[in-house]
Amino acid sequence: MRGNVVRISKREFLGAPLLAALGYSVAASASAGEPDHTLPVRDGPFQSDVESLKQYRAPDWFRDAKFGIWAHWGPQAVARSGDWYARNMYVPGHPHYDHHVKTWGQPSKTGYKDIIPLWTADKFDPESLMDKYVAAGAKYFVSMGCHHDNFDLWNSVHHRWNAAAMGPKRDIVGAWRAAARKRGLRFGVSEHLGASHNWFYPSHLYNQFWPEMGVDYDGANPAYADLYHPPHNEPYRGSGRTWYTADPKFHQIWFNRIRDLIDSYQPDLLYSDGGIPFGEVGRSLIAHLYNSSIARSGKLEAVYNCKEMESGEFHKEACVQDVERGVLKGISPLPWQTDTSNGDWFFNDHDTYKTPANVISMLADVVSKNGNLLLNVVLDPDGSLPPESQHLLDELAAWMKVNSEAIHGTRPWTIHGEGPTEVAGGAFRENVAYTAQDIRFTTRGKTLYAITLGEPAQSVVITSLGRSAGHQAAAVKRVYLLGIPKPLAFRQTDAGLIVNLPPSLPTRHASVFKIAF
Repeated sequence: MRGNVVRISKREFLGAPLLAALGYSVAASASAGEPDHTLPVRDGPFQSDVESLKQYRAPDWFRDAKFGIWAHWGPQAVARSGDWYARNMYVPGHPHYDHHVKTWGQPSKTGYKDIIPLWTADKFDPESLMDKYVAAGAKYFVSMGCHHDNFDLWNSVHHRWNAAAMGPKRDIVGAWRAAARKRGLRFGVSEHLGASHNWFYPSHLYNQFWPEMGVDYDGANPAYADLYHPPHNEPYRGSGRTWYTADPKFHQIWFNRIRDLIDSYQPDLLYSDGGIPFGEVGRSLIAHLYNSSIARSGKLEAVYNCKEMESGEFHKEACVQDVERGVLKGISPLPWQTDTSNGDWFFNDHDTYKTPANVISMLADVVSKNGNLLLNVVLDPDGSLPPESQHLLDELAAWMKVNSEAIHGTRPWTIHGEGPTEVAGGAFRENVAYTAQDIRFTTRGKTLYAITLGEPAQSVVITSLGRSAGHQAAAVKRVYLLGIPKPLAFRQTDAGLIVNLPPSLPTRHASVFKIAF
């Protein structure tokens, strides 16, 4: 079913004369100045206009899941140097450039196209990995679909640069999907393709040092324009305003490839690395995702994650807000998501990893504010787990075995928490040193959970449950420490609820008190 065909209106783009002056191609249209996009949307209640998309409500499965694991993994891991390697290897003075020249030579001779075949993923075992993710408490799993490097990790029908045809010669997205669905996890995909056009601009430049001064990088070779994009004069300059291209031809390419990803793998979640891309083009894809979910399930089960940026569009009502490597200040009335990694986004030999205590504290903080945590667990280029990632999963599994009832299926309390540590809201503000006096609250029915963001000693004082605090009218009746079958001794004063601890704690990193009134 092709559904509706949407054309872009004049107000949705920079006019054709300006695009032509900048060197972009503009598709012919029945109306002068309008790019002729073909945007087939699955029939259903959602259309590409903002008001239609504001009907959206996040499904219950997402609100209950609270914790997902992400495989932010692909050919850029080969260099073992971290995120954005495919771009920075073309930037003289950057450590990635120095590493590339030392390891593989000048990018005019050996470019990113030559790195891709080295990503063989020969130890990739999605079945074994998914067992570990389930034990660690993940209720959904997200596979990268395509990063800014313009390499599709699925059997793409529109793009020859894909994992089924080269590199591992395996449908990576399909393998992840099969393993996740087999274990009852919701399955998602991430697309970073929208920014690729401008992000990859340095690959079109040239050597700036002797003996090859002025020799073009391989990105300038027309034979590889489908990987590095055709020549253009619209680089990403480190501002949200240049994150997305104004070229309507690329908008169509993006729509075709991401629609293929949606139609082929039927994800429960789609993540865009940025705001809603390309105006009505992006909104059309969201409508297609939502309508396809309804046609398949009989109700809307899909989630679309996007970020608030200077460019693109952001409407909290139309999608689930994603905050990269950060949190919100307080309880959000709408479900939201933090995405972060236990290390660099791609494997890095010189990485500094989050500790299990860091991750558990962040999870509790996010959940207390009506959010979900989507955590990338770093994979080695070959698909195996580095020791730090294995240790994290083991510690999460032990903690979740005892304390998961305070996370999964919960809702926020009257306030999200208490404690001495101030937390700044917003992206890239995740490095917080919590203490055992920092406490976060979640609820399940009439039960309240209080999670310490550190390992307490001797006794715990919860000031928000003092008789004079005004947050809870009924008196505390019983207090349990999850992992201990007998109730704990406590007293409730005007100043707080004071709970005596047992001689030893059942879990490390954070303790959870189950409180009945």
